[in-house]
Amino acid sequence: MVFRKLPGVSASGMGLRLSQKFVFLLFLSGLVTLCFGALFFLPDSVRLKRIFLSKSENQPATAAGSGAAENDAGERTKRPRDQEHPRGVTSTKGESTVVAVGGGTGGGGGGPAKLKGQTRKTPTSYEATEERPAGGKAQEVLTLGSEKASPLDSGASFAYKMFRRCLLKPPLGRDGGKPGDPQTDKRREKVKEMMKFSWDNYKQYAWGKNELRPLTKNGHIGNMFGGLRGASIIDSLDTLYIMGLLNEYDDAKEWVRSNLDLTSNGEASLFEVNIRYVGGLLSAYYLTGEELFRTKVLELGAKLLPAFNTPTGIPRGVINLGSGSSWGWGWASAGSSILAEFGTLHLEFVHLSELSGDPVYNEKVMNIRKLLNKIEKPQGLYPNFLSPVSGNWVQHHVSIGGLGDSFYEYLIKSYLMSDKTDDDAKNMYYNALEAIESNLVQKSPGGLTYMAEWRGGILDHKMGHLACFSGGMIGIGADDGAPDKRQHYLDLAAEVTHTCHESYDRSATKLGPEAFRFDSGAEATATRLSDRYYILRPEVIESYMYMWRLTHDPKYREWGWEAVEALERHCRVESGFSGIRDVYTLTDSHDNMQQSFFLSETLKYLYLLFSDDDLLPPEDWVFNTEAHPLPVVRKSCLLQESSSAAQDKSKPAFASV
Repeated sequence: MVFRKLPGVSASGMGLRLSQKFVFLLFLSGLVTLCFGALFFLPDSVRLKRIFLSKSENQPATAAGSGAAENDAGERTKRPRDQEHPRGVTSTKGESTVVAVGGGTGGGGGGPAKLKGQTRKTPTSYEATEERPAGGKAQEVLTLGSEKASPLDSGASFAYKMFRRCLLKPPLGRDGGKPGDPQTDKRREKVKEMMKFSWDNYKQYAWGKNELRPLTKNGHIGNMFGGLRGASIIDSLDTLYIMGLLNEYDDAKEWVRSNLDLTSNGEASLFEVNIRYVGGLLSAYYLTGEELFRTKVLELGAKLLPAFNTPTGIPRGVINLGSGSSWGWGWASAGSSILAEFGTLHLEFVHLSELSGDPVYNEKVMNIRKLLNKIEKPQGLYPNFLSPVSGNWVQHHVSIGGLGDSFYEYLIKSYLMSDKTDDDAKNMYYNALEAIESNLVQKSPGGLTYMAEWRGGILDHKMGHLACFSGGMIGIGADDGAPDKRQHYLDLAAEVTHTCHESYDRSATKLGPEAFRFDSGAEATATRLSDRYYILRPEVIESYMYMWRLTHDPKYREWGWEAVEALERHCRVESGFSGIRDVYTLTDSHDNMQQSFFLSETLKYLYLLFSDDDLLPPEDWVFNTEAHPLPVVRKSCLLQESSSAAQDKSKPAFASV
């Protein structure tokens, strides 16, 4: 290279100056590169990136991109549950996954989130706050996800983080829901001890089986679950977690990792597998962020889809999980499907679409809605039996108890879980409730309000234990009814719950019978020997819990404590808890079965009853019919989060000087 000599400057002087400038520029370039490089590798550097990098145009909020993501975060058909008849996409850790913001609930768009008495701002993660909520061990593990994982990780980890950021409150509250009142806290600790006692005996005598037989100290498998095992384990995951029984939770999680085999080739109840296994795995995933649960639930969900292969899209009640063939229950009239079975899929299937990014699950349950809206309903009521071939009602038997109950429950809960955007579910629920009030709600001579059954226009003045969930259901829907009906609904909820408490209080054991009647002079009393048993059912306690949260009337906690004392006195045996055959005699005859729903529902509802309301707050969580909490789907929030993620991923890298 030839340098042109500048006037008045020697060649040696010019070379020295150039050398000095070169060294200075080299040093400056290295310093700038080091500083800006550090910004990109420091923990939680997203805010710093947003300061220094220019905004790019908004990207469509359809996916958060792909890439490896590591996440170290770790019947109700209501039939007698002691009988055997009623009552998909795999993903592995580290695989890229489309963020599912489009699977979604039906009937609602992505409008602004609706909140009582407050305006929702752009959500901020409570997990990102520097001052963490106080609490015990279960609260400490709320900071989920690997510390190594970037907030911008794509795939399942990021989808989970989006859901968490769209929650309004920490799931386990400020202190794990610990009540300030010493007596209430003592009662809550007693319920926790009952759970640990039940779990320890199940683990010792029936580990891996579906349920414990506490008298004979062995396990029960049954044939409701198509060869699936560990129903009590799956049903207990979230209960153990929210109670802070983390060693027991870890044992359950490890069993799922090592032993939950979904390749069974047996005949399963679509309803029971959905509410217990799908619901339990979904809940465990949303509470903990463990990718294991997400992988398992999507694998299982895909196995349930063939049940919908009918001329109407109404699923049949029984499915072979291996072959995919399905059929109706042999005892159901003309091969019909059961209202409380095909109507109790919506909550879980919406979340399967959210987690998988596959809208097929949501489409299946929305198709059920469309058919039900199209066909004629006698007196506005929904009969319990529907043909999956013709799409017509088979019998005009209507019940808020067994065979019908959780269909109505899932209507109001679908509306609540959609962040109150699913107006179709809302309209169906309140129209159904109006028909129920007009045709089924009765008042006894003694002043007790109850839900009768309807058989082709003729009332059967019987109310089942399963129907006692309706007090809580009507209560949680009261605020969203017509303004002039809201207090009426809350009063009706209280009256029904009072009647169900009476069914307990009028027995010798202070536990309620399977069904009670209001005829021949009887009120809230079982008049048939076949109705006198109690199998650890949760529905009455479920309504106590909801009514406590809605009213804070202390009588509901007192009634719940009466149930705890009765369970301890009559159902607790040497190696677990057992149902009893006759609630009207003090000589206990046990049925030798610790139902899995006792761990999932009965004890969880009791624990929540004696906890502060910020434990699984109702603004954020909706319980499926097996008491597995599922998060509210806030579409507008999820779209904002996805759009923000797309912007971050589209920003250019900083160019070196």
